[in-house]
Amino acid sequence: MNPFIILSAAQMRAAEAAAIAGGTASAALMETAGEKTVSVIVQTFSRRPVAVICGPGNNGGDGFVIARELAQAGWPVKVALLGDRAALTGDAKLMADLFEGEAPAFSPAVLEGAGLIVDAIFGTGLSRPVEDAAKAAIEAMNAHPAPVVAVDIPSGVDADTGAVLGTAIQAVRTVTFHARKPGHVLFPGRALSGAIDIADIAIDEEATQKAGVGAFENHPALWGGMYPRPQWGGHKYHRGAAMILSGGALTTGAARLAAQGALRIGAGLVTMLSPSEAAPVHAAHLTAIMLRIADTADQVRTHLVDAERIRMVCVAGPATGMGALTKEKILAILNSKAGAVLDADALTSFADNPTDLFAALRPGDVLTPHEGEFARLFPEETKLSGKLAMARAASEKAGCVIVLKGADTVIAAPDGRALINTNAPPDLATAGSGDVLAGFIAGLKVQGSDGFAAAGQGVWIHGACGQVVGAGLIAEDLPQAVPTVLRQLFAPPQQPERQASGGEGGAQQ
Repeated sequence: MNPFIILSAAQMRAAEAAAIAGGTASAALMETAGEKTVSVIVQTFSRRPVAVICGPGNNGGDGFVIARELAQAGWPVKVALLGDRAALTGDAKLMADLFEGEAPAFSPAVLEGAGLIVDAIFGTGLSRPVEDAAKAAIEAMNAHPAPVVAVDIPSGVDADTGAVLGTAIQAVRTVTFHARKPGHVLFPGRALSGAIDIADIAIDEEATQKAGVGAFENHPALWGGMYPRPQWGGHKYHRGAAMILSGGALTTGAARLAAQGALRIGAGLVTMLSPSEAAPVHAAHLTAIMLRIADTADQVRTHLVDAERIRMVCVAGPATGMGALTKEKILAILNSKAGAVLDADALTSFADNPTDLFAALRPGDVLTPHEGEFARLFPEETKLSGKLAMARAASEKAGCVIVLKGADTVIAAPDGRALINTNAPPDLATAGSGDVLAGFIAGLKVQGSDGFAAAGQGVWIHGACGQVVGAGLIAEDLPQAVPTVLRQLFAPPQQPERQASGGEGGAQQ
């Protein structure tokens, strides 16, 4: 069981179906799911009265298993059912029959005296807004002071998008089965899920592969072994050249933030390509970052000729300015051998005719829009259901890597691979933060990471830097935090100090 896999609701059903076809009884999967949830409950909470609220489907069947197991363990249990017990079918009916207690229709009275509530109403199968009795039940559960443990996913959360379908449970803990779903890691579902436990219900790797892997949580376990690290025989040209396209004299800060990000993350050389009017401003600030004049697209093209012999990536967009000149410079970059990381003004400049941009992009190039910029370039894709689907469709259309930024940044590649980032603190919501991120991604690309890997690495390190700095963060702090993050990420474990031999005991063996 890979803890970083994220499966859609349909993929999870396919994995379960493959396991059942392979000889595992569906009732055994439900029994195991209930038992694993009980194990989490008894390890997390002291013994107390529990109200288990069951829905009419398989999530409710899980709830009946949980109620039976808790009762057998000596916990006081009350069960309520949304729906008619006589109408239950399949495994849910079997588990309800095995529960020896009563299961009346839900009313708020069942919550009286409860020290813990178990939400087993809908699970991952919900696809329409919660209404009527279910809505009233969820509102009553949320209003009660007892903590709520959700079974699989908080009822009311769309498993594939994280959206709230009318109303949803606010859980302190969620026990999900085999793999997380997108709704666990995309907001607002992520905020409603609380702590998440992934329970192994004995679905093997073969069954998962038959379902198709949906996405992964962005984590160093996936890309740490590919991270570009300096080699003893290398030099600055081996570590690549990042070129940063600057805007005018009054808007130079964003480009410098991107340049600092690229340099600090390890690019061997970083060069600012500046309009003549802005060059004196940059010259007063830059030290290790070089400075070149680039007023026209032809001058930009001239500065990229070395991409024929060394790895080179250009960052364009942070306060570059919008309009025809920016478009010309961007197309000059995309028609060179240099890679590209495009953000902000570079994207908005093509809003009137994004097909010109898409036609020039290469698979390893990276676009880093926030949701507003995304909507300007990909208006049709914004109509899709959920951030993951939007990013994937945009990546396929543009033919490059998309980093759809936010608290739950999604990274998508044209071949369907996708990462969802989970480590970004809210402190990163500050001016210039995205400019540093563009520099991070470019700095990793020039060192040899492909576009998708560089995006995943850069986004995660960006989040980790935000955690290191914490409250009071400003964008300038992020590059300075990189050494701390990389030291924590890659430093070898400390060996215990060896004690000197001696004394009456002699040498220690």
